[in-house]
Amino acid sequence: MSIKSMWPALAAALICPMLCAQRLSDLTAPAPLPPGSTLVIGFLGGFERWDDDHRSVRQLTLKLRARQGVYAESISNRRRKVALELIRRALDTNQDGNLDPEERARARVILFGQSWGGAAALATARDLDQLGIPVLLTVQVDSVGLHDQVVPANVRAAVNFYQHDPLTIQGRAHIRAADPAKTRILGNFGASYFLRPVDETNASWARRTFGGSHAKMELDPIIWSQVEQYISGAIARRYRDPNDPS
Repeated sequence: MSIKSMWPALAAALICPMLCAQRLSDLTAPAPLPPGSTLVIGFLGGFERWDDDHRSVRQLTLKLRARQGVYAESISNRRRKVALELIRRALDTNQDGNLDPEERARARVILFGQSWGGAAALATARDLDQLGIPVLLTVQVDSVGLHDQVVPANVRAAVNFYQHDPLTIQGRAHIRAADPAKTRILGNFGASYFLRPVDETNASWARRTFGGSHAKMELDPIIWSQVEQYISGAIARRYRDPNDPS
C-alpha cells in the first residue's frame, strides 16, 4: 500500500472521532436500572469508535448484553463524561437528580478497557470514588496512561493484563491497590506474542503493520475469554472484600 493511498484512512481516523462523538442518547441501558442489575462499561482504546464491532471491547460488550440482569455499554476513552452521566442516571432510582447514600451503596458497576481505554476505566473509578460510588471490578488490558497503576479504594477487585514485547506499545505491567484492605488485586498477567500468532484478519493494514504485540493482544481471544471470566465472577459476587474473613 502506498503512502498516498493511506491518507483517506488516516484522515477518517482523525476526523471521525470529532464528527461522530458519542452521546448519551446512543446508549441502550435504561435509567434508572432495574433493582439488582449490574452495569458494565467497556472503554475502547486509541481513536476507536465506540460502536466499532471489529474491536474486542465492543464485541464483549455485546456478548454481555445477552445476560439477564446485565446492562453493558462500550464507550470511547475520550467520552468519560458520558460514562459518568450514564452511571449517575442508572443509579438514581427515585429520579430526583441526586444520589443518596442508599442509591450509591446499591451500585453494581464493572469497568474494563484496553490501551487508553484501560486508563479511562481506572480514571472513571477514581471519579466514582470521589462521588462515593463503589465499583465491583476493574479490568485493564495492555493499559496505557500516566495514572493507570494505582487502583482507588472504592474498587473491590482489580485485574491487569499486559505485554512487554519490544518495538511496540507496552501496557502497564503492574497495578497496585491504594488501600490493600479494601481492594483485592487478582493478578498482573503478562503475555508475549513472539511465538504465538493471532488472527488479524479483521485488523486494518495500519494495525497489522504498525500495531505489533499491542494490537495482537487486543485481538487475542484467550485474553478476552479471561476478561469475560473475571467479569462473570464479579457479577456472581465471587470477589469479597479483602478484609472479609469468610
